[in-house]
Amino acid sequence: MACTTCKGFYVGMVLGIVMISSMVASCSANFFQDTEITWGGDRGKIFNGGQLLSLSLDKFSGSGFQTKKQFLFGRIDMDIKLVSGNSAGTVTTFYLSSQGPNHDEIDFEFLGNVSGDPYILHTNVFSQGKGNREQQFYLWFDPTRNFHRYSIVWKPQHIIFMVDDIPIRVFENEEAKGVPFPNKQAMRMYSSLWNADDWATRGGLVKTDWSNAPFTAYYRNFKATDLSLSSSKSFSDSQVQSNELDANGRRRVRWAQKYFMIYNYCTDLNRFPQGLPPECKRSRF
Repeated sequence: MACTTCKGFYVGMVLGIVMISSMVASCSANFFQDTEITWGGDRGKIFNGGQLLSLSLDKFSGSGFQTKKQFLFGRIDMDIKLVSGNSAGTVTTFYLSSQGPNHDEIDFEFLGNVSGDPYILHTNVFSQGKGNREQQFYLWFDPTRNFHRYSIVWKPQHIIFMVDDIPIRVFENEEAKGVPFPNKQAMRMYSSLWNADDWATRGGLVKTDWSNAPFTAYYRNFKATDLSLSSSKSFSDSQVQSNELDANGRRRVRWAQKYFMIYNYCTDLNRFPQGLPPECKRSRF
């Protein structure tokens, strides 16, 4: 995937200024207090006084959890250590969603693979029940060896997807072009680990090897930061700007998309023979 030069560039960026940082009005969550295991029985577990959570998948069931509170705009951070070894057929998710047929949703999905092959990071945005805005990436590290931070910055102006505080995707509010944007429905954070071997790995060609079960992913350092219009009035200008992108942040997005993006709906002419969606035509990224 990435050449030595690309990796060196990444190291240099990591040593630079982190473009998007957490703001005041944020709180590190306790999994006992702020989330609940919603399905899977004892396949979902909370440890270390509420500081660590695990989800497991076996041949009978996966598992999942959600936040007790809903959010209308915010930054959501989660450190995740993905299923190690042969994870083909499994999907680990971390996303925001409202409810109902016209729901909004902002997705991170991690598609497992056979041992030695990289995970695929799948991102998508739904608004008013409509999605089909997928971008997919390989990661520049092994996400199963250590915890890494995955973040969603959701503001009225845009949505930013980040990995270890590096922005990889920006979805801008372009309602003026007739593009639906999720800005009216409050959403909860959800996460799950489940079997999707009918499509997840190489289009369903590689099935889940249940001899490796149970498959387990780990979570820590969940943080929810309020970025609603009402609360942002109490922030200083510099704090508000910490959740925006400057020129260096935009360069990071272009770097991630140049070297690690493997699918972009905005370049899929076969999928959209009548013309690309309007938000694709003038994207800065």
